[in-house]
Amino acid sequence: MLFLPQPQPTFMTKYNILLFLIYLVTTHGAYSQKKKLFSQKKGDKILIDSDTTSLERNTNTYIATDFIMYEPDNGKPIPKEKRTEVKVDHDNIAIYVTATLYDDQPNKILKEMTTRDVFGASDHFSVYINGFNDGQQDYRFYVSAAGVQMDCIATKDEEDFTWDAIWYSKVKITDFGWTVEMKIPYAALRFSKSKNQTWGLNFMREIKRKFQKYTWNYIDTKIENPITQNGLLEGINNITPPTRLFFIPYTSAYYQKDRTAADRTFKAGLDIKYGINEAFTLDAILVPDFGQTKFDNAILNVTPFEQTLTENRPFFTEGTNLFTNGNLFYSRRIGGSPIVDYYTLQDKIGANEEITNYPTTVNLINAVKVSGRTKNGLGIGILNAVTQKTDATIHNTTTDTYREETVQPLTNYNVISIDQRFRQNSSISFINTNTIRNGNFRDANVTGLLFDLSTKSNSYNIYGDYKFSTVKDFENYDGYKTALGFSKTAGKLRYDVSAKYLSKDYDTNDLSQLFYTNYRNGYIGGSYRIVNPTKIFNSLRARQSVSIDIQNATNKLQEVLVRSEFKVSTLKNDVFETVFQFSPVETFDFYEPRVAGEYVYIPKYINSVLSFVSNPNRPLSITIEPSITAYSEKNRNTYGLYFSTKYIANPKLSLSFTSEYFYKSNDKGFAAFDNNDNIIFGKRTREILQNDFFGKYAITNKMSFNLTARYYWSYSDVLQFQTLQPEGRLIDNNTFTDNKNRNFNSWNFDLAYSWWFAPGSEISILYRNYSQVSANGIEVEKRLSKNFNNVFDGNLTNIFSIRLRYFIDYNTLVK
Repeated sequence: MLFLPQPQPTFMTKYNILLFLIYLVTTHGAYSQKKKLFSQKKGDKILIDSDTTSLERNTNTYIATDFIMYEPDNGKPIPKEKRTEVKVDHDNIAIYVTATLYDDQPNKILKEMTTRDVFGASDHFSVYINGFNDGQQDYRFYVSAAGVQMDCIATKDEEDFTWDAIWYSKVKITDFGWTVEMKIPYAALRFSKSKNQTWGLNFMREIKRKFQKYTWNYIDTKIENPITQNGLLEGINNITPPTRLFFIPYTSAYYQKDRTAADRTFKAGLDIKYGINEAFTLDAILVPDFGQTKFDNAILNVTPFEQTLTENRPFFTEGTNLFTNGNLFYSRRIGGSPIVDYYTLQDKIGANEEITNYPTTVNLINAVKVSGRTKNGLGIGILNAVTQKTDATIHNTTTDTYREETVQPLTNYNVISIDQRFRQNSSISFINTNTIRNGNFRDANVTGLLFDLSTKSNSYNIYGDYKFSTVKDFENYDGYKTALGFSKTAGKLRYDVSAKYLSKDYDTNDLSQLFYTNYRNGYIGGSYRIVNPTKIFNSLRARQSVSIDIQNATNKLQEVLVRSEFKVSTLKNDVFETVFQFSPVETFDFYEPRVAGEYVYIPKYINSVLSFVSNPNRPLSITIEPSITAYSEKNRNTYGLYFSTKYIANPKLSLSFTSEYFYKSNDKGFAAFDNNDNIIFGKRTREILQNDFFGKYAITNKMSFNLTARYYWSYSDVLQFQTLQPEGRLIDNNTFTDNKNRNFNSWNFDLAYSWWFAPGSEISILYRNYSQVSANGIEVEKRLSKNFNNVFDGNLTNIFSIRLRYFIDYNTLVK
């Protein structure tokens, strides 16, 4: 090795080194220390407008400036031509945020008008507030350059945009950028009764056309939890917040007509929100009405599991993050399908009886929830709901008489969640769910203990749980589930190792949704990420993982999955992603045979998915995602194609279309039981097509028309029946001749008008039509045009409804 003489540092070299060291120290100190902003008290009467052109104060402690890039180039100071200045004032009612967002190209500011809580192609400004400054939960308020509001409750793991608060905002596009003014009432926040308040605070500015986000207090993307990286707000002292009591009465009218009948319905009800104290809120819903909630996406379900439905009812989506701890609460159980399904009821009735009316859902009588979190980080949530007794109608064809058969008794659902957060990044939780059905019906109880512990630097995390279930039915049984995991959560290179065990009788399905049980799992995964732009790309992420499931009773492999993911965002903000996964060994499915203890083998397979997502801020954007799954079994393959496009004609009008198609050749699944109770499978061809069309026209940022249309078609065409053997193999069966083909079509169309005429108050008008056509045991019609026409030849149901809800603040009534 050669040691060459090194040049002696000149004065200028020493000077440059000194400047570099000073730069490192000062920038690290500036970015690692929490910034502090002071709020000044205003008079009681505040006029909200957006004529502010600059923010001038005698001292910078009253102005939030010097924003720092969050992404893509994390840590880079905001350029002068995009500088942002924010001030905060307060009184006894609310805080007031005024922001000036400079932009040297104001004509290029994106400002698509969307509906509330929808982030479109628009610039955004937001305020993050943590009233307890505990690094655990933010209340976030966003406003777009088009004046559209978005808000959420944010934790380390998620942003819950189903939460909607009542607050006020206005924006104005100027010749130097745009301005924002917000009034956020204390009723929308949670904080202690301390005389001198210290809140966690951050501001975020998004420049959409450049895919850039800036924050006031620096957020290091190498640290997983951004909430712990808020700045501080001080100066809010000696305030007396008003009573938090709100009434939301509503009234609605429905007209429904199909080919056989027409019906008119009138409803009225009331929602109540009451602030029990500074931390806890009571929400109650009396005489609920969910008639205008989004429709469910009906499918042809040939799996052994029920379809997972999205929750669209506001009461069960708003502020329910405490109840989701441990994944023990599936709210669609409440008011969902009766516990006695149609086929079970059919087996119970006499040979001379028939079911003439079977209700598919259960009516909710009322529901109430109390939730909140104290200044010491203790979160408590209690939810209770009651559904009414529901009967099916049975007709005796011999005596021509009718009787009622209970398919769902009067039922009480209860959830209790206690969550203690500490050290701004860790928590220990307890959750209990309880289902009590009146009479001799099944009852259930599930209890869970969870922990999530992170190091002070947020670099490492250990997590786990223990859950215990009890079911009281014709035969009582108990079960449990336990899990433990460890992960590195900071830096470019991260990893995660976990294991879990579920016992045979672990069952949470009365108030949750659990598909797989009686197995153990081991998982290991690692990822590498580059989040700062290079000369080639904006960001890059790669991930590799291996997961193994082993069935407890037989020690057979239930799943072995090796997965690789690679995702890159280009300098033009297009995204390319590939997913490659494979099962290198044969595994066994213990659920498809529909009989406990039986199983069917699954051959080795390879799955590959390619994805391209173009920059969504362009007037025309597309997503295309082809996929293929190839099995080691001859001619058994699955081909898929997902395509989506969106066209933004102008800030008010946008149209989008999505199509998803799958073709499965030689797919194998349960078909029936033969006369000897043998399990019969079908080797089948399957096609699945779903098309969705969305249209939005915004008259203003508070008034819009929205159109949603969905067409779904799927069939299952059995080519060869097979008999399941004891060792899980299938052999051809040429004696079973029942026709088990299925064909299913579904159509939904919604045209909605919405006008938020006052804060929290809305008039909505909805025209809806839908139809479902299902055919079993037929020759499958494979022509798309014929299937589409059959939907409208069926019993098309039309519904017209109008709904008025009005927000009433108790304090306004008192005044």
